[in-house]
Amino acid sequence: MKNTHDILASEITPQNIFEKRRQLIKLAAMGVFGLSQAEVFSRSAFAQSGQKLPAKVNPQFFVADKLTSYKDVTTYNNFYEFGTDKADPARNAHTLKTRPWTVSVEGLVNKPKVWDIDALLKLAPMEERIYRFRCVEGWSMVIPWIGYSLSHLIKASEPQGSAKYIEFISLADPKQMPGVNSRVLNWPYTEGLRLDEAMNPLALLTFGLYGEVLPNQNGAPIRINVPWKYGFKSAKSIVKIRITDKEPATSWKVSAPYEYGFYSNVNPEVNHPRWSQATERRIGAEGGMFAPKIKTLPFNGYAEQVAHLYKGMDLRKFY
Repeated sequence: MKNTHDILASEITPQNIFEKRRQLIKLAAMGVFGLSQAEVFSRSAFAQSGQKLPAKVNPQFFVADKLTSYKDVTTYNNFYEFGTDKADPARNAHTLKTRPWTVSVEGLVNKPKVWDIDALLKLAPMEERIYRFRCVEGWSMVIPWIGYSLSHLIKASEPQGSAKYIEFISLADPKQMPGVNSRVLNWPYTEGLRLDEAMNPLALLTFGLYGEVLPNQNGAPIRINVPWKYGFKSAKSIVKIRITDKEPATSWKVSAPYEYGFYSNVNPEVNHPRWSQATERRIGAEGGMFAPKIKTLPFNGYAEQVAHLYKGMDLRKFY
């Protein structure tokens, strides 16, 4: 992850945008760009049509894998509040209203507070981080997210000594979210982490991607990203955060406890009952559905940063 190697210009910008920018083509002819150029282009070349969200590239949170295109990132999603098909969120999420929006932080904290989304946007400097994103179903992406470490909000809330876990609760409004009328899950969608996991610098309170505010289908206006865990752990459209002393009853663990555990760390040695987790298919790779699968890395490639959190734990039992 901590990689300062130069990377190809075509990997900095999705191909469809890259081809439209003569300046980038000239740079590509020269071979490579460094991170200094990446910081410049992250604010403009990534932009599509939404509201821009300026952020400084953090080279400590960077992978040199080829980025998944903006189109794939925003049209191939799991967001069951808008439907169970991968294309449903992009079709249906236009009904979500992201202003006004508040997030309540409560529970075992000395400073409970209802945060307005615009106040949260100013709580800490925005960073752009390129993370691998791995879904339990076997597909993966590489996405330039924008946000800041979740630890900033946790520290501002001053957890009490007995606090051990953090719970995230998503919006569940059937008027805005047609999928909430289904019985596929018990609503609202709930996820959680151990507090020390949430305090890890990798855990990202996320407001944008590709240089812009989050599209609705990607969890607007605020979500988390926990890149060493399977994607369903990264709660979307969050309206409440609760600090507790008990492990939260998370949605997928309640719905299918033999398939989805609380920890859900990316572990190629522990298969889902219906899928192997040893390999993955990178969305948008050349060849599409027939593209060669790639080997899945323990903790999604972030073992150096997070493996110590699970020292002494049986990760086959605590899946």
